[in-house]
Amino acid sequence: MLHLPPLIADLALILIAAAITTLIFKKLKQPLVLGYIVAGLLVGSHVSLLPSVSDEANIKVWSEIGVIFLLFSLGLEFSFKKLIKVGGASSITAMVEVIFMLFLGYCVGLMMGWSNMDSIFLGGILSISSTTIIFRAFEEMGIKGHKFAGLVIGILVVEDLVAIVLLVLLSTLAVSRQFAGTEMLGSVLKLVFFLIAWFVTGIFFLPTLLRKTRKLMNEETLLVTSVGLCLLMVVLATQAGFSPALGAFIMGSILAETTQAEKIEHLVKPVKELFGAVFFISVGMLIDPAMLVKYAGPVLIITVVTILGQSISSCLGALLSGQPLKTSVQAGMSLTQIGEFSFIIAQLGLSLKVTSDFLYPIAVAVSAITTFTTPYMIRLSGPAYEKIAAMLPHRWKTSLNRYSAAAQTISVVSDWKQLLRSYFMNMVIYFVIMLAIILLSYYYLLPLINIQINGYNYGRIVSAGLTLALLMPFLWALAFRRVRTLASSHIWEQKKYRGPLLLLRLSRIVLAVFLIGFFIDRFFSYSVAILVTAAILMFVFMLRRRIQKFYNTIEERFFSNFNARDARVGHINKSVLAPWDAHLAVIEIHAHSPATGKTLQELAFRERYGVNVALINRSGQKYYAPEKDARLYPGDVITSIGTDEQLEKFNSFLESTRESDATPEEADPIALRQFLIGKQSRLAGKNIREAGIRERTRGIVLGIERQGRRILNPESTTILEAGDIVWTAGSGKMLNTFIKEQQQS
Repeated sequence: MLHLPPLIADLALILIAAAITTLIFKKLKQPLVLGYIVAGLLVGSHVSLLPSVSDEANIKVWSEIGVIFLLFSLGLEFSFKKLIKVGGASSITAMVEVIFMLFLGYCVGLMMGWSNMDSIFLGGILSISSTTIIFRAFEEMGIKGHKFAGLVIGILVVEDLVAIVLLVLLSTLAVSRQFAGTEMLGSVLKLVFFLIAWFVTGIFFLPTLLRKTRKLMNEETLLVTSVGLCLLMVVLATQAGFSPALGAFIMGSILAETTQAEKIEHLVKPVKELFGAVFFISVGMLIDPAMLVKYAGPVLIITVVTILGQSISSCLGALLSGQPLKTSVQAGMSLTQIGEFSFIIAQLGLSLKVTSDFLYPIAVAVSAITTFTTPYMIRLSGPAYEKIAAMLPHRWKTSLNRYSAAAQTISVVSDWKQLLRSYFMNMVIYFVIMLAIILLSYYYLLPLINIQINGYNYGRIVSAGLTLALLMPFLWALAFRRVRTLASSHIWEQKKYRGPLLLLRLSRIVLAVFLIGFFIDRFFSYSVAILVTAAILMFVFMLRRRIQKFYNTIEERFFSNFNARDARVGHINKSVLAPWDAHLAVIEIHAHSPATGKTLQELAFRERYGVNVALINRSGQKYYAPEKDARLYPGDVITSIGTDEQLEKFNSFLESTRESDATPEEADPIALRQFLIGKQSRLAGKNIREAGIRERTRGIVLGIERQGRRILNPESTTILEAGDIVWTAGSGKMLNTFIKEQQQS
């Protein structure tokens, strides 16, 4: 009789159970994640209604693979550029929420009599909202295009990165069993070092590899290559002392910058969903109903703490970042759940044997309850805002509006700030690259090269020579490359700042000297390092033109790879800097649209829908703030401004299939800005036409907020007064220049 491995029988059992439960949950319009957890509960050893899994060890291995693919897919959606684009609002909100929930979770754990380690891990579990659950909720409710949803997605991007750092810190804390500041700092620095090294190396090589082999890659080979790269990074991360999840996330974020990102994401999705399902089923298998009954009180308390704590902290963070009250309330009430990262953090505590057995099932139970409540919290966010707005004194609401306007107004960046930021980035990145090259050469290249001549091993000299050749372009960039030439020139013109500027430039050379000395000392001796360091610097300076040319080639390749995806698909341009719930939307005019062939005056979009057309893009020809006699033709891409409700009606009229997430790559995209008319402003006392806003910004004035009153779509004869907050849409570059001029006047 043929023998069937237990793994196959177990997989058949859990997948059939998952299929049945998810069908039921789909019918009940509940998240599928809950169905997987229930399936795991039913086939686990704690429930005897169905046959149980016979070999749980194999299922745990599969669940670890599930975590890897979940994080790999998350990295594909992440992209380091996306982190840069989410802006300060999302970053501030996320950091306020994470710090608040870490502290709150720790305090709640201590109040319930739990140990320090259980309380710390509870704080970590409660601090990260579920990206998967929120994305699915937004998709099912059809609100991904709403203004607050953009803020929430940005917050989730930042939280995902914070969660990766949190995993490293909790691992370090679990091993040391105490708050060892030096070890924590060492772990963070180590993480930063590997993140920069892996990312720079990956961006330099992988997009080029995929581009060169594109004709050879069908879907099968691309999938195999992508999964192979993912698992390779998992191995590298593990050998470096990090979790496999971090390696998967890093490789996903690197591949997210390639032109094949969307295709890879599409190919990996079925694999992720299969192994992800096994992961969530394994989560359910660990739930002990008897333990949940025993700890029903803590489950209820932690659920309430999660919902209230996440709502309040996220709302406060959004308000602090300058978001309007409505957006802040809606964003806060959308983030009231825990999910996949919470499971991973809880599982980390169990695997390291530093947390109690009850913490994991409690975390799963809280996640299940908050997953169920998420859609209802999102729906209630609108009415909740109305009640809060009705309760707030008029003076408070006016103050919040003014703070929001002031926080979102563009400020003039000083030359020193630009220069210091550029110097810091320059020094950190090149320091990491050079240190990585030195260490790789010392530990891997040197042992490989063994050249014996007359009994003497010249391998050390050859290895050092090859390493120095690799270091040359980055050594020149670190020590001698010009940074922020214009800002540096402005500072040099002011004689009192020449001393600090020279010290700043000298610091780069000192860092380069240190790295050369470290390199020579590794390969030879301390005395040789002292003698050779100055000679190497002189050599680099003498050959600086040739080295610069080689470096420029390297830099050009890096940025070509880094921007390749944007060049192909355009970049995301969803504005969240908008007045009173309004935001930008990009819509294409189709041949069958009722707007085709008509002028803007005939269509009367502003009068019928409250929507303003700020830009018409016709085959690359851009018409900013188009005149009323401008006519729309098939293929025109129009950028319009309005609220969620206005844009929904507008889209319905145009019979547009979707609100586009992407705009063609533009050197000067349409933008939405606001500025304050100061008491000394030259615009005070002039009407909109006399102020020349339309001509100077290629834009239109959408609204004016004056002493708590809102004037929407003001006439050109409207007089501007000191204290007015003016909202304008137009050329991004011209608006920035115009606002800076107003701030300086």
